[in-house]
Amino acid sequence: MGFAESAVMNTVTTPVSKPVISKKLDGFFSDVYDLFKFVTQFFKDAFAPPYEFKETIRQCYIVGYKSLPLVTVTAFITGMVFTDHSRPPLADFGASSWLPSFTGIAIIKALAPLITSLICAGKVGSRMGAELGSMKVSEQIDAMEVSAVDPYRFLVVTRVIATTFMIPLLVICSAMIGLMGSFINVYSHEQTSFNLFFYEAFSKIGYAEITSTIIRSIVFGFTIGIIGCYKGFTTTKGTEGVGKAANSAVVLIMLWIFIEEIVLVNFFNPFYYE
Repeated sequence: MGFAESAVMNTVTTPVSKPVISKKLDGFFSDVYDLFKFVTQFFKDAFAPPYEFKETIRQCYIVGYKSLPLVTVTAFITGMVFTDHSRPPLADFGASSWLPSFTGIAIIKALAPLITSLICAGKVGSRMGAELGSMKVSEQIDAMEVSAVDPYRFLVVTRVIATTFMIPLLVICSAMIGLMGSFINVYSHEQTSFNLFFYEAFSKIGYAEITSTIIRSIVFGFTIGIIGCYKGFTTTKGTEGVGKAANSAVVLIMLWIFIEEIVLVNFFNPFYYE
């Protein structure tokens, strides 16, 4: 068989795959399907033994304790700055006395869960994407499979559980630190006492607001863990892919957090005013 004949046969026997919709849209829906399978696998492995307790605790320490200094500083500054910005509009309407209640509602219901989750998206999500990505391209994950260790259970399940549990705790700390920053600002201008400030700050906060904050924090924590691990676990193209995995993990996590915030806020709004 000559060169021309073999070329003709290759042309005939190798069909060119055409995109169903377009190349970009096909890739998007393929990624969505892969992420859905990734999430499904988590719920299968998370509730079935064996459980990786030691690794889960270690990840809780990394996600929670290691993130606490950055979250604390950010929350304190946010509380002070938000109070500074809120004082002039309230003063224009003669409602400066509402400042503690106003800042308490804003920090506990909105600022604490959202800002804390975005901070952790950049710190924790990028770390997970880069860490698992480097393990993927250096074939450490394949080596774990050869050693009879389930890499998904050991690497993914432990990290997602850690973010799901630790982000709500960080949000609670963030809310209290943010209120302390707000109190210092209010005390420096109006000399409001500590007891009076916190009494007024929590006077408009009920079980619905606290429940909403906790549930949203759990959802945000799960989103940070699952997307960060997914991007790292599916990394390709060597060291270049590791950087892309970390970057795309942060961007996608933040996008999903904003989408979930819109959906959850509209879901919980009717319960606030019953």
